[in-house]
Amino acid sequence: MLLAGIFFAMMNVSVKYIPHIPAIEIVWFRSVFSLIFTVIVLGKKGIPVFGNNKPNLITRGIVGSISLILFFYTLQRIPLASAVTMQYLSPIFTTILGVFILKEKVRPIQFIYFAMAFAGVLIIQGFDPRVDALSAGMGLISALAAGIAYNMIRKLKTSEHPLVIVFYFPLVTMPVASILMYFDWAMPSGWDWLILLWIGICTQSAQYFMTVAYQTGNLSRVSSLSYMGVLYALIFGFFLFGETFPFASYLGMGLVLIGIFLNLRVK
Repeated sequence: MLLAGIFFAMMNVSVKYIPHIPAIEIVWFRSVFSLIFTVIVLGKKGIPVFGNNKPNLITRGIVGSISLILFFYTLQRIPLASAVTMQYLSPIFTTILGVFILKEKVRPIQFIYFAMAFAGVLIIQGFDPRVDALSAGMGLISALAAGIAYNMIRKLKTSEHPLVIVFYFPLVTMPVASILMYFDWAMPSGWDWLILLWIGICTQSAQYFMTVAYQTGNLSRVSSLSYMGVLYALIFGFFLFGETFPFASYLGMGLVLIGIFLNLRVK
């Protein structure tokens, strides 16, 4: 999950570097790369690409697509760390939904630790006036959809190869992105092509490591590690884009870290 977080962070930074390319277009290029790469690898391994549990695979693809598209829009609309903090509400949704969807047991004390991490996110978010209501709404829906997607991944842990689960993501996303992209297209030029390729590599790697983590680890503990992305975003945002935050934001970072580490200590 830590590897997935690093690749997701590099993906987020790359998206910020091409603000002139519409978000839905970036999603489309990322999906093309993922689809081709996944089909080639699965073909070499002799694994059927369409898997076994198609209803859950399709569900994972749909909610994953909703989450990704909305997240890319928020990345281009608001500061990097603010967009990521909105997205990282997803572990809260993941854990709560996991109780109902997967019947996973969560110790009551873990909700206190999640509340600490969540409070840290709210502190970071609450002191950023650059976040408008629409961006906040998109971020919230993106996080909820991601929470559902992570539960679907966990449900598929015994029946599907990780790359089969990854395959359904672009399989569902590409048709949707193709339609939306028709109304919002900008021709990439020069370095744009290399950045788009790098986004594809980063997201494919991140999706694979994340899928393996959710298939093999405890849902609430794995999801709590995703909060490290908030720290990656603050660091990258400061050094690469000059994004600064008030002291309260750093207090929020501390709460996020404490919540993560305490949750990881729960047996």
